[in-house]
Amino acid sequence: METILKQVAELYADFAKDANSQIEKGNKAAGTRARKASLELEKLMKEFRKASLAAAK
Repeated sequence: METILKQVAELYADFAKDANSQIEKGNKAAGTRARKASLELEKLMKEFRKASLAAAK
């Protein structure tokens, strides 16, 4: 679960950087990277949820 949390933190940092580049500078490629990162974050969050539920039992 700890490794998943580290991955989420790193991926979110990349997502935030790319999303800000798209918003502030209109960088379309950064927007594409941000959308891709958001899909990967979604997968990691689901993995975290499963691991968290398993740890709670």
